[in-house]
Amino acid sequence: MTTIDRRTFVKVLGAGTAGVALGCSPKTVSGAGGSRKLDRIGIQLYTVRNDMEKDFEGTLSKIAGIGYKEVEFAGYFGHSPSDVRALLDRLQITAPSAHGPLTMLTDNWQKTIDDAKVMGHEYLIVAYLNDDQRKSLDDYRRHADLFNSAGEIAQKSGVKLGYHNHDFEFQPMDGKIPYDLLLERTDPKLVKLEMDLFWITNAGQSPLTYFSRYPGRIELVHVKDMDPAKKMVDVGKGTINWAQIFAERDKAGIRHFFVEHDNPPVPLESAKTSYDYLSALTF
Repeated sequence: MTTIDRRTFVKVLGAGTAGVALGCSPKTVSGAGGSRKLDRIGIQLYTVRNDMEKDFEGTLSKIAGIGYKEVEFAGYFGHSPSDVRALLDRLQITAPSAHGPLTMLTDNWQKTIDDAKVMGHEYLIVAYLNDDQRKSLDDYRRHADLFNSAGEIAQKSGVKLGYHNHDFEFQPMDGKIPYDLLLERTDPKLVKLEMDLFWITNAGQSPLTYFSRYPGRIELVHVKDMDPAKKMVDVGKGTINWAQIFAERDKAGIRHFFVEHDNPPVPLESAKTSYDYLSALTF
């Protein structure tokens, strides 16, 4: 089967309810010498989307077998929220978060929230902005206002709205970085951040700068590595200093860490390589 890219995948998500098990926050525990380790590691299931389409239950079982305790959904592949929740419960993994397109905020948003409650999702994340949704700063201003209003509705049901970045939000428009505009214009109580640590680094920005500038606001991160040629690689195979970043997790407010690789040659092998590296990492 042809590999599905993110733009196509988000369009598929938009055709139905956004991918929506009450997740415990990843904790840190003391290691030898006072170092810290991640106690709960998650994975964004976009990494294994082609496997999920072929064998939904079998792929989730293999993810649990690797050691992942949390998953972040990007669609249910035709399965009902109640059926997926029952499967997760059997596998003893949780799904604190799910991705969906921008349109989920306007196309029966309450139904998406209700499905998230069935699943136990704590977060619903806007995954991507299409080209025609980000032509100007005014587009970003409208999105920020929509995030605030949708976040308020979600909050009433005990769900948090979040936004996941790529690299384009850091390309200046009219002298302004769109990502900064989104953060300045949205209410921190209503709109959370899921920072993609690959894409912000790829764009030439430092996650640590944003941790300091917006403390406590970055509650989720995507963990994927970058080689010297700016190519996405398995975590631990690239140049991103994970120990330095994770050491600032308390300042940032990070509660969930999701491994992701957009197009791994062998998805489940990639998932295991990244998990093995992160489970051994101290910071």
